Amino acid sequence: MPLEIRDPASCRWDLVSLGEVMLRLDPGEGRIATTRSFRCWEGGGEYNVARALRRCFRLRTAIVTALADNHVGRLIEDLMLQGGVDLAHLHWVPHDGVGRTVRNGLNFTERGFGIRGAIGVSDRGHTAVSQLKPGDIDWDRLFDQQGARWFHTGGIFAALSDSTPDVAREAMQAARRHGVIVSYDLNYRPSLWQSIGGTALAQAVNRALAPSIDVMLGGIEDFTTGLGVDVDDGSGTHDTRASAFERLAGQVIKAFPNVKAIATTLRTASSANRNDWGAVLHTAGQTYQAMQRADLEILDRVGGGDSFASGLIYGFLEQQGAQWAVDCGAAHGALAMTTPGDTSMATLDEVLKAMQSGTARVER
Repeated sequence: MPLEIRDPASCRWDLVSLGEVMLRLDPGEGRIATTRSFRCWEGGGEYNVARALRRCFRLRTAIVTALADNHVGRLIEDLMLQGGVDLAHLHWVPHDGVGRTVRNGLNFTERGFGIRGAIGVSDRGHTAVSQLKPGDIDWDRLFDQQGARWFHTGGIFAALSDSTPDVAREAMQAARRHGVIVSYDLNYRPSLWQSIGGTALAQAVNRALAPSIDVMLGGIEDFTTGLGVDVDDGSGTHDTRASAFERLAGQVIKAFPNVKAIATTLRTASSANRNDWGAVLHTAGQTYQAMQRADLEILDRVGGGDSFASGLIYGFLEQQGAQWAVDCGAAHGALAMTTPGDTSMATLDEVLKAMQSGTARVER
């Protein structure tokens, strides 16, 4: 069944995301434990999708999030303002002076190189957005009176606290009542779940939310470990992993027939900065595979999956067809990993060129 997407003329936003936005602190070519300086960015899985759709793909997007009202929160706001995402639903929470009850999330991210893999260290306990509860957001007003065509959230937001899965469910059910497409990136992160119930709780939460999802995203491990789908992970060649994903997609749709599209990136790392990269989409009973990029050179891999998601969603919103959508997502994800930070710095023209196997020759 194809996705039935609302007319843009009837909606204020093309996409609304729900998630945490953190301050990313990046030591550049150094290491977290030994650096004496950091460069700062904003970032967060759900936010990255909204920002890329605004900055690269020129669509209208908004983020539903919350920040503690101090100077760190205002810095994150300033970075988001540069990203162009509508902050009409940014909720400010009074700060207590030292962060005993509410704070803003920090994410220290170290780039890998060669045999040394990337490292991420999150500091996000008791953050403002993790304290959102059902009833805090008027979702019916947002999706109906203001209007959105697409709603995006994911497993990172759902892992933040006891209340965030309920907020996600409330939002997803409201979106479906008003004909808004719901996408969910499983984004299974063991560190987020380890102290609150581990894999078992992650699977329970994701499976409880799955009946409200139209488009499900994630790496193969996200489906097998984070959702609990029992299938060979396809470790090995690109084609083997693509076949494993096709079997996996069939099992997901059998368990959750409401899911209309399932997509994954296919990444095989030969080193931290050289990966084979591709993507697969399953929808309407058909499987569509993007061009494989062998030995792709990577500067910063964080955010590659979010950039794939935004390119895929752009293809659906523009009704360009399934093959075009997965090609767009794969190209955008590849480009996003050539620049530092979580968020995409690619342009639409660069994405279109990469989709046509464009070279890296100098543009003059």
